[in-house]
Amino acid sequence: MAIIGGGLVGSSLACALQPLIEQAGLSVAVIEAAPILEMADASFQPSFDARASAIAQGSADHFAEMGLWEAMAEHANPIRRIHISERGRFGATRLSSDELGVTALGHVIPNAWMGRVLHRRLAEMAIDWHCPARVEEIVPVAGGHVLTLTEGDQLKAGLTVLADGGRSGLKERLGIESDSHPYDQVALIANVELSRPHDGKAWERFTTEGPIALLPLQGQAMELVWTHPLGAEHRRLGLSDGDFLAELQRAFGDRMGRFRRVGRRHTYPLSLVTARETTRPGLAVLGNAAHSLHPVAGQGFNLALRGAMDLVGAMEAGQERGEAPGNVAVLADFEVRRRADRHNVVRFSDGLVRLFGIDSVLLSHARAAGLIGLNLAGPLRRGLARRAMGLER
Repeated sequence: MAIIGGGLVGSSLACALQPLIEQAGLSVAVIEAAPILEMADASFQPSFDARASAIAQGSADHFAEMGLWEAMAEHANPIRRIHISERGRFGATRLSSDELGVTALGHVIPNAWMGRVLHRRLAEMAIDWHCPARVEEIVPVAGGHVLTLTEGDQLKAGLTVLADGGRSGLKERLGIESDSHPYDQVALIANVELSRPHDGKAWERFTTEGPIALLPLQGQAMELVWTHPLGAEHRRLGLSDGDFLAELQRAFGDRMGRFRRVGRRHTYPLSLVTARETTRPGLAVLGNAAHSLHPVAGQGFNLALRGAMDLVGAMEAGQERGEAPGNVAVLADFEVRRRADRHNVVRFSDGLVRLFGIDSVLLSHARAAGLIGLNLAGPLRRGLARRAMGLER
């Protein structure tokens, strides 16, 4: 088995394969272009500018099954409450861990720390690690694919997994097409510091420009994801820190106190991209290579991790039947496990973007009423929360 991409998704998949490696003799190669594994034992220095991800409780449970959660939790901050509202309108939906009887709705973890924990585990595992290395050519053959790497080495894999984020062009070279729907929006991401504790509360605030999300980090810091119309982000990238914080304060309001510090600002364009094929004989596509979502619902990595776990589940079931990992029946089982979850999450996140992106007085009143109604309807609200936590599909 060859995993192309040793980032968060590919490394999570490799770690989840440890039982099959130890008990079934599965041979696994991981090919990663960036020189990252040698950093696994270096001391970790938290950075105010570090990007972070929202990890649903279901994802934390998956990491616990791999024996990784205790280490990840060292730099994780729990999300205990979520507040969803629309700027300038009455009505809000509130979700809390207490209401659901859990310790946290999710966690926010610096990506660098997640990667460090995963790569430390990979360094301990019996895998064939190629890093830094790129796949220059991938050729379908009987029983799988032949991969040619940058140094000329060749690997024959019965199952190849594309977990490279779709950046390598391998998906296109294999003739796998994708449907792309640009949102004409750009996400501006930065860490900000508050004047008072956030108490583990996350915010999703819809504005006429686009949604503003604030995710609680350790201390009084939060990760900001601020959606802008395409092109409008350039002006805010050029603002001084003080002017940027002042505009953020006006857009978000004073509910969390004052924004008093901002880190390095990054941007990336937003679109919905879905691969038309996620399996072929001897091939599976995972993570952003399979589906790239709007960050509005914070489901991108969580959906990808569930995909990795479903692939492992299908392989384990196939192994009990004596079937090879790249067998058509194994990959059909994987696709059945993924189809409904992928469809529901893509439809939900895309629907939120489009619903709150329509500038209409009548519709804005309807949205406000919907948020109020959802807040009052306990079972519906709790069901939504459990789905977002990855505890139900």
